[in-house]
Amino acid sequence: MRPHDTPVLYRPPAHPALPDGPMAVTDAWLRNRRLSEHTRDAYRRDVATWLTWCDARQLDPLRANFLHVNEYGRALESTLVARTGRPMTPATVARKLSALSSWYDFLVKLRAVDSNPVGDADRPRIDRDHSATVGLAPDEVDALLAAADAETGPTAARNRATVTLLADLGLRVGELVSLDVTDLGAERGHRSVRFVGKGGRPRRRALTPGTAYAVDAYLAERAAGQGVAVHELTGPLLVTASGTRLDRHSVFRLVRRLARSAGIPAWARLSPHSLRHAFATTARTEGVPLEDVQDAMGHADPRTTRRYDRDRHNLDRDPAYAIWAARARRRS
Repeated sequence: MRPHDTPVLYRPPAHPALPDGPMAVTDAWLRNRRLSEHTRDAYRRDVATWLTWCDARQLDPLRANFLHVNEYGRALESTLVARTGRPMTPATVARKLSALSSWYDFLVKLRAVDSNPVGDADRPRIDRDHSATVGLAPDEVDALLAAADAETGPTAARNRATVTLLADLGLRVGELVSLDVTDLGAERGHRSVRFVGKGGRPRRRALTPGTAYAVDAYLAERAAGQGVAVHELTGPLLVTASGTRLDRHSVFRLVRRLARSAGIPAWARLSPHSLRHAFATTARTEGVPLEDVQDAMGHADPRTTRRYDRDRHNLDRDPAYAIWAARARRRS
């Protein structure tokens, strides 16, 4: 074996670049980013998986190069996901490598490494016009909301408020469960809600009359149960029976349970994100300008909003019809 073919073994770096260990640096990296807690947890897991992979090969992550990252990427592509029993999707692999690339960019800034090994690595080709999320047709959204309306019991009002906020505002599930009672307000005649969106950007959205009614009914019931006035309520907007903040996993289960009750065929593959896709599709079908939908959803890139629009290839919306109609009006 030639000297340059010798595998890179784990050995301490020549200088203490990471005196507290890679995960301590990871925590510093995450604190330096404006991210939701869900995204922080996902990125932390992504880096930990890479470090575990390196450790199994006695590879110092500070000495990794793009060939190692390519090998790691191929390993991810062949990894079976426990929940589905199928290999990771290209989008999932790309996301994990993107997180790793951001981590190495941080190490470059700290001068712990000279360059980012992920930068020159091969990444899966992602169809930016495709999303794996199962969408919902407008009548399916109506059926899901009707199933929520038909429920009775101590959590029924909260569940109605939860799915109504998802359906009418197209919120991310992380944005939904992070809402506090104090985030509700009124602006220029609109009932509104303020929250921190993806990337740490402050956002505000209008509450539709139906959404406001569902939220008000839930808060009135909750206040009565606590023996206080509605304006005295504090803490998370959506809470469990014990008063703790409703978590994203509970919302996932709620959406699927209601979809199953509503007879929606794909209920087992739905998620809160399915309602976000339905929001974008319906808004565009109803003629809402792309830029307004983009702003409402908090997308930095309009191409992301277009990907959420499941009806964008419908020939009913071909601009040729609008041009033809305008020409016909001019000739009449």
